Amino acid sequence: MNAQQIQIFFETLRTANPAPQTELEYASVFELLAAVLLSAQATDVGVNKATRRLFVIANTPAKILALGEEGLCEQIRTIGLFRSKARHLIATCRILIEQHGGEVPHTREALEALPGVGRKTANVVLNVAFGQAAMAVDTHIFRVSNRTGLAPGKTPLAVELGLLKRIPEEFMVDAHHWLILHGRYVCKARTPMCSVCTVAGQCDHARLQSKPA
Repeated sequence: MNAQQIQIFFETLRTANPAPQTELEYASVFELLAAVLLSAQATDVGVNKATRRLFVIANTPAKILALGEEGLCEQIRTIGLFRSKARHLIATCRILIEQHGGEVPHTREALEALPGVGRKTANVVLNVAFGQAAMAVDTHIFRVSNRTGLAPGKTPLAVELGLLKRIPEEFMVDAHHWLILHGRYVCKARTPMCSVCTVAGQCDHARLQSKPA
């Protein structure tokens, strides 16, 4: 995919969805951090079901700590790996209170120092909560980037760096959402919906598929 195709690719996605949003439900930066931390190897739908219950009774670091690890486990047990996630979230809340005045930090270094918060989670918070041009490469973005030729790479970090280099600045803040949604609903893992894809004309995979044998 060349520069002109990339421009058209994102213009098309922007026209279809001018203000994309994460599908995780949250009402504060802390709720976003907690939801993203809980979302590892889980669906947004599943996380939302759990956090709708959790955030009613505990939506701040202090309230999560007051629940305790077992109490938190009871609220999120429908989510995969809930015990380790509860342990990480409790430890994160303690650090937020002790080192950050109960607030979520807005630097990558401070975010990645939190238990259970890796580069991808930090990128989501930096992008969604603080409007930074960060790219969180999940399985959807990794697949779309490689399949379309947008930013091929063998590792999530390689894809992330490629995307940051190739995506025009005007699209960077929202690109994360567009790519996730495109991978989730159109450019699916097993059955990509090339026949109805609005950006198939810019996609390396779609062009190869349409060539005569």
